[in-house]
Amino acid sequence: MHFSIPSTQEFGSEGGGSSFTGFNIHINGSFHCCLRYKQLHSLHEQLKRSLPSMVLPSFPPKKLLSLTPNQIEQRRLSLERYIQLVGQDPVLCRSELLRAFLLNAQQESSFTECNEVTLDVYLMNGYRIAATVYSTDSTAKVLAKATALIDLPFERLCYFALYLMRIEATGELTIVKRLMDFEAPYISQKQWDGCRLVLRTGYWDPCYDVELMRDRIALNLLYMQALSDVKRGWVVTTRDLAEQLTNLQARGNKSEYLEIVRKLPLYGCLQFPRACVDFPEPNTVATVALGNKELNLLSCVDEGKEMQETKFKVTRIRCWRVTPIHATEEQSTNGHQTHPSTIVGMELSFEYLMAKNQLKWITIYSEQSMLMSVCLQSIVDELLNQKNGSDPTHLPTPPHTEYAPPLSYIRRDGSNHGMTDSSSTDTLSNVAHSDTTSNCTSTQSNNHSTNTTTNGSSFIRRKLKELNTTVRFRSGRDSVHNEAFEWIGDDDL
Repeated sequence: MHFSIPSTQEFGSEGGGSSFTGFNIHINGSFHCCLRYKQLHSLHEQLKRSLPSMVLPSFPPKKLLSLTPNQIEQRRLSLERYIQLVGQDPVLCRSELLRAFLLNAQQESSFTECNEVTLDVYLMNGYRIAATVYSTDSTAKVLAKATALIDLPFERLCYFALYLMRIEATGELTIVKRLMDFEAPYISQKQWDGCRLVLRTGYWDPCYDVELMRDRIALNLLYMQALSDVKRGWVVTTRDLAEQLTNLQARGNKSEYLEIVRKLPLYGCLQFPRACVDFPEPNTVATVALGNKELNLLSCVDEGKEMQETKFKVTRIRCWRVTPIHATEEQSTNGHQTHPSTIVGMELSFEYLMAKNQLKWITIYSEQSMLMSVCLQSIVDELLNQKNGSDPTHLPTPPHTEYAPPLSYIRRDGSNHGMTDSSSTDTLSNVAHSDTTSNCTSTQSNNHSTNTTTNGSSFIRRKLKELNTTVRFRSGRDSVHNEAFEWIGDDDL
């Protein structure tokens, strides 16, 4: 997980009580929640108790007196450094406690009540699944409920994921983000106007297709996804192959269709809008595609020439970094001067092993640099998982300890809310009202709610709603190290 705290905001109760500072936390490039210092401190203390054998990053110390603006800025930087180190630890970032904490924080910051809602999940061919879920259900719960409606076996669930996608005016499909289990799809979709929840495969290596093709429902999902990718040009075909695939589609021969498509270039890749890259030449316009252990650049250096495809093996990427591009004093927007601190774009840079003892930095300038980084990390995780001899159904899990204290979430007003590690809907009730509100708790076998929590104050919502979802990222390290890079041998060169 990529954490950043790019800004803060001041809150105060309507009753004239003391004000406090909220820290705006962005995860994987978009705004997720706004938290107080004491809420993050509570998370730190619970992580220490639940994982006593781990050495956690040091937490910024408390201050007895009110903070000056300079001290608030220093605290922001310290908290950002702390939460980034937590997100970079493979055990901590998979902690159920952290997942539940972030899920509750998203609900509190979005002022979302826990209600039963109908959420539309689309397949790649446009088929709509109307799933009845809770507004605070995590991604895993929404995915399970949606796929159950199309009879996908539960053991195949781990091969699929939910994405937010937007259909542009040109008809092109843009992938906005891949939803993680620390967020509620209902809330995340509200943050991105005009986006659909779409079901796609969540793995990168086509070898997993073989397992899915043994099941009728999973085969249908793969087939519909392949049809869509071929139609959109995400999978490269020749004229003869296109005719052959059309004939197979007309006969309904799904397995043979997939066997052919799986061998084509860019099959199983996620494709991103055209971006500016500095390879093979500066200011080259290229389409970026990620998948099948590769980062692909499809570019046309000279007009009238055929498209040139450049493949970069993920195992030869030593590290990568995401950097915001700030405006200069000379830059202007709509005829007006742009403030030098304004972020005008993003860039993804990766250090690639071009030849033995020859490393080269390659940069992609794209608003979706953060999503590309997330995808790269997911590919690396899959490679490491394969190296350990596991499949998606046996993902590595954090070590369990005998000491498992109750989980609790402290609201911004200081009240405590109990959390369980088994129910993603055991989240906060609506914090938009100052009177007693309902705390929605549910399990798969028990469908009832209890009224238990009282919110003692109301908070300013306007600034939270004004927070956009633009990508802002400051790395806890200079770059993300690729653990799969260590496998490079002479044969790879």
